[in-house]
Amino acid sequence: MSDTLSSEEERDLIADLPDNPDAFRPLYRHYFTRIFAYVAYRVGGKQDAEDITAEVFMLVVEKIHQFDYRGEGSFAAWLFRIAYNRIQQFYRKSQRSTLLMLDDLPEISGDSILPDEAIIKKEQFARLQSMIASLAPRRQEVITLKYFGELKNNEIAEILELDERTVASHLSRGLDDLQEKYQKKDVIHE
Repeated sequence: MSDTLSSEEERDLIADLPDNPDAFRPLYRHYFTRIFAYVAYRVGGKQDAEDITAEVFMLVVEKIHQFDYRGEGSFAAWLFRIAYNRIQQFYRKSQRSTLLMLDDLPEISGDSILPDEAIIKKEQFARLQSMIASLAPRRQEVITLKYFGELKNNEIAEILELDERTVASHLSRGLDDLQEKYQKKDVIHE
């Protein structure tokens, strides 16, 4: 079975999970990169991102009996809601500074790249993180779920307990804000 799952395969694996622990492996492979990317962006540090991602998948195994399949996307929404809650708990427990060193930034891509390319990617990631961090908290969350978690607006709405139109509005306005900030930074760098 490939890392990509159809909605039917996902539904069958979820149904089998309580009695068949091997059903977890394809679900983990399918969602790991998206969950890690989302968590890594939100917490910044590689070690914290790895720890929280592991906690998310442990909670999935422990609480799968509480999950109620409601159609395509419902498992993704549930999984990202767990990640969202773990990130909120992480920030409540720690009073970390938002300044991160380049070496502490997580490597999200699994591609093998040259060291100088890795540094450039980390610098770009740090710049993007700084720009997104300057947005209103709700817009930050919507943008990270959309582009790092690769979720649909209806899934984001379910996770954040918002109306789908509200999610679309936050996304649109957040992207406009980012574009404006990006253009201002380019003018400053010229």
